[in-house]
Amino acid sequence: MMQKHDKTYVTGVISMISCCVLWGVLPIYWQALRPIDSWVIIFYRIFLVGLVSGIATLKLYGLQSVKEHITRRVRPGILGGPLRFPLAGLLITANWSIYIWAVNADHVIQTCVGYYIEPLVVCVFGILLFREKLTGSKLTAFLFALAGLVVLLIHFRQVPGIALGLALTFAVYAALKKHFDLPAIMSVFLETLFLMPPALAVVIWMECTGQGAIGVATPSKYLLLLCCGILTAAPLSFFADAATKIPLVMVGLLEYLSPSISLVIGIFFMKEPFDLIQFISFAIVWVGLAFFTFGEIRQSKEEPEDQREDQTE
Repeated sequence: MMQKHDKTYVTGVISMISCCVLWGVLPIYWQALRPIDSWVIIFYRIFLVGLVSGIATLKLYGLQSVKEHITRRVRPGILGGPLRFPLAGLLITANWSIYIWAVNADHVIQTCVGYYIEPLVVCVFGILLFREKLTGSKLTAFLFALAGLVVLLIHFRQVPGIALGLALTFAVYAALKKHFDLPAIMSVFLETLFLMPPALAVVIWMECTGQGAIGVATPSKYLLLLCCGILTAAPLSFFADAATKIPLVMVGLLEYLSPSISLVIGIFFMKEPFDLIQFISFAIVWVGLAFFTFGEIRQSKEEPEDQREDQTE
């Protein structure tokens, strides 16, 4: 059994925190791209993510290594063969598309709810699919997070379709990533490789017909749009690294950093409306995270004892 506080575990936690911080501040970037249409941004993003991650992959690992990972079967069934990469690509692209469209359609609250639901689903997948165990502190954090979610759902009195779409697509993507055993940046490249040609074709068609970014964006804003590949590939690479090094329960709980950062940005920088009930729901979640943090610190101090217990299992 992997010791939870060894070097691999710590590296995975650092990668996940880096991923969540980047995701948390990205709303500032997406708003800066207005008035470029959401679908234009989405297709640019697909192609540029593949381009950036592909260049990095070929430089770091070479073409032969890419071929070996594509043809290598890691387990029986569809999830163990080459189709695992297109499937992961479709899932994360669906997540991107829902998010960008929702933000530009002024459904920011639902996206925030979605990214609070999603870690719960990730935790459930970790328990059901990978037999990951919850400590007392993690279970407490999970229950508090669930309570905060219930408060939000009762407050809005509707089934949040956008939120559920974001939660489910990314949770399934996270579970699928547990079957990937390859460098993080290469994983991102292989996930978007097959989507690059159609995305580029759509971008060219949009620009030629006057529906793209060039016709509405200033030169500086267009250059900013071209940065979306790097700004997407970087956190995805961190996530891919974390997903193979730490339990899905840990991945799910740390993901609360991202919507929490976005929440602060939305309230204090973007001046979005935020009522008392919403504040209470998020406060409940943060109480749970406090329990989780305390439990992790205590477990770290008791590590020698835990190691002896692991050896007897």
